[in-house]
Amino acid sequence: MTVVEIILFTLIKILIILTIMLLTVSYLVYFERRVSAWVQNRLGPNRVGWEGVLQPFADVFKLLLKEDIVPVKANHTIHALAPIIALFVAFATYAVLPIASSLEIFGYTIPLVVADINVGILYVLALTSVGVYAITLAGWSSGSKYSLFGGIRSSAQMISYEISMGFSVAGVLLFAESLRPLEIVQSQGSWLWNAWMQPIGFITFVVSAFAETNRLPFDLPEAEPELVGGYHTEYSSMKFAAFFLAEYANMIIASGMIVTLYLGGFNIPFFNVETLGLTNWALVLIQIGSFFLKIGAVLFFFLWIRWSLPRFRYDQLMNIGWKVMFPLSLVNLIWVALIIMIFKL
Repeated sequence: MTVVEIILFTLIKILIILTIMLLTVSYLVYFERRVSAWVQNRLGPNRVGWEGVLQPFADVFKLLLKEDIVPVKANHTIHALAPIIALFVAFATYAVLPIASSLEIFGYTIPLVVADINVGILYVLALTSVGVYAITLAGWSSGSKYSLFGGIRSSAQMISYEISMGFSVAGVLLFAESLRPLEIVQSQGSWLWNAWMQPIGFITFVVSAFAETNRLPFDLPEAEPELVGGYHTEYSSMKFAAFFLAEYANMIIASGMIVTLYLGGFNIPFFNVETLGLTNWALVLIQIGSFFLKIGAVLFFFLWIRWSLPRFRYDQLMNIGWKVMFPLSLVNLIWVALIIMIFKL
């Protein structure tokens, strides 16, 4: 393909991914409210549209009409920049996650990943590390002690759990011998998933993902009984909506990473569809369905846990991160190294 064609196909893929992400994030809020209603044995949103399916659009319209209030003592530039950083990090990380192998159309072979780069996993880890700046700057720039406490909590929490997450990912990289997400998916095949091969790494990564996305029981940066609203206490209107969207977008990214690294990506469990002699379009549709079905299951787990477990105290959260998660991730790394040494000699 020429450079112009590569740029054109990349822009089309970016637009498709952005559209899917925005719609998914909007309806993820709706599904969270429905799941919480199911857990608590109540109805949930059911007024706007059939069974409340238009509720996300009503929420967005309400936030658009709200007044944008900025505290007098706030740093206006940083206060406005923080939600932009949060949204950019949340949406940019999805670029390296493959949703299927490749699509053949009009004589072109198009890989179904926006950016198929060799250092894809490092790209995701780097961007998620930058994400802590959005929350920290939001807390500092608001000119409120509650927001500042929320930002400081978040930075300490994310740094602590990123270490465990990094060591968990290292075990996956040792198995796959590559930093490229597509090769990691292909190395797992239809049954040799990393979740079976290294369950300790899988558990530590999932728990770290909860902490990284500030989800219960790790939502200390915005603990309502202690910090009013945490780092976004002084945000309203679309700036608050940006943080809200970023949180749910990060949930989708975390689910995509769990599926890609540990649950075989777009591969169907215990069944190799490539041996059926299907057409390229049929194969790609099955792989896309498998990928998004797995993400849906992980997202449901995220929502279920939120309404099932109580919030940790902050000292408990830090103890779990450093005294439990960190040693377990090291044990997992040693376990993976032993497996490779024994079976790949």
